[in-house]
Amino acid sequence: MILRAQNLTKKFPGVTALSNVSFDLAQGEIHALCGENGAGKSTLIKLLSGIHPHGSYDGRFEVSGAEAVLQGIADAAQVGISVIYQELALVDEMTVAENIYLGCEPRRFGGFVDWAKMHRDAKALLDRFQVNLDSEPLVRDLGVGQKQLVEIVKALGKDSKVLILDEPTAALAEHEVQILLEILRDLRRRGIACIYISHKLEEVFAIADRITVLRDGKSITTLSVSETSKDEVIAKMVGRELGDLFPRRASTAGEVLLEVSDLSVANDMGHRRLHSISFRLRAGEVLGIGGLMGAGRTELLMHLYGAWGSRQSGKVHLIGRELPSGSPAETLRAGLALVSEDRRRYGLVLEEQIGFNLSLSSLPEVTDKGFINLGAEHRRSRQIYDHLKVKATGLDATVGRLSGGNQQKVVIGKALLTGPQVVMLDEPTRGIDVGAKIEIYEMINQLTAEGKAVLLVSSELPELIGMSDRILMLREGQIGGSFHRGDATQKKLMQAAMASV
Repeated sequence: MILRAQNLTKKFPGVTALSNVSFDLAQGEIHALCGENGAGKSTLIKLLSGIHPHGSYDGRFEVSGAEAVLQGIADAAQVGISVIYQELALVDEMTVAENIYLGCEPRRFGGFVDWAKMHRDAKALLDRFQVNLDSEPLVRDLGVGQKQLVEIVKALGKDSKVLILDEPTAALAEHEVQILLEILRDLRRRGIACIYISHKLEEVFAIADRITVLRDGKSITTLSVSETSKDEVIAKMVGRELGDLFPRRASTAGEVLLEVSDLSVANDMGHRRLHSISFRLRAGEVLGIGGLMGAGRTELLMHLYGAWGSRQSGKVHLIGRELPSGSPAETLRAGLALVSEDRRRYGLVLEEQIGFNLSLSSLPEVTDKGFINLGAEHRRSRQIYDHLKVKATGLDATVGRLSGGNQQKVVIGKALLTGPQVVMLDEPTRGIDVGAKIEIYEMINQLTAEGKAVLLVSSELPELIGMSDRILMLREGQIGGSFHRGDATQKKLMQAAMASV
């Protein structure tokens, strides 16, 4: 065993994040950690990587048979542990090569950086791991998936003994996922051990040797992938059996709440990104929006919300009234809310409390003559906090310290407090566990049962098929196909997205 954790316990004020967690990792093994958001995975990673230093926790942690006395990430790197976090740690203003060798740049005589060698070595690393990127572009000019691959190559270039990957495929396209999985298989053949954390169980079963399940800060069980099933892992994660993973309850479609007619939109450079898009969304209905990365899904929702693009033609009507291309504040007042794709960048003020974030979009509801009624604000926030079952110490907990699933609940709660008639959800279940997904699906059911409408963007085709009443597939900024729930298959949706119909 190259790494062994025994009875690890980590406490914060008012909460025990880890309780007697035991876990081990063999040389050349890929060991998956699975659990709901809030199960303790992030805390365990921070402990293994030195962010939570030795002495701040109880229990014993060993690397290569010796106790690990880590006081920071530099100590972790020294014993051969590297971490690739879900939130990228790259410098946008630097090139790919500069990011890969940041802090360990090759030097010439006199201490000057050897730029030519840096780019040669970076290109060799990229080629070695089959990443189709050049070493010279600035990271800011790369897509999210490409940035993730740079982060992975950066960690692999340190010749680590143990590589910890936290949701490494959350922003990757399917072909990039396959490249990553093949890279990990190659690392396994070379004896490098990996701890793989993902909510995507199909990936876990495709790559892992063993799975350790965490629940409520405890290690529940360790299972051999060859001797278990997805259903068993899910049951261990949530502590109960789950039936239908997509519990869409049919509701009767009512009046048209949102109508988009011949909509064409250009970006800030004047280039048209959305072309002649038309659709209707009725009360009680979920309309799914799919498409490949760059197809225009997020741009469509952001434009409807009043936060992106210049309308070149077409009209948008909300609840019978024309909705001009205005501002998010006007859109919210009209009854249209958005839960954005990037919750940490656009949805939350991470250093503020849960209560502050929940009421941020609906302050006029609790404001009188310019002053906030703190009692009314607290009551409204507490009601939605309890309704969405946010796992935290209370409304005064800092949002940035919550798990991804609980952060997502706060973003959704903030949108619901505005009292919308139409809710736009952009990748609402990305990076959250199966239990939290079910809770969001049930919330969608409740919204439609109340006569509201939902516009659902998702990259996961089973989710689109399972939770939508109708589906529109976008292709290069225009509608590539339209499907009713009973007619949609993954093959048909992909054909519409790739223009191979």
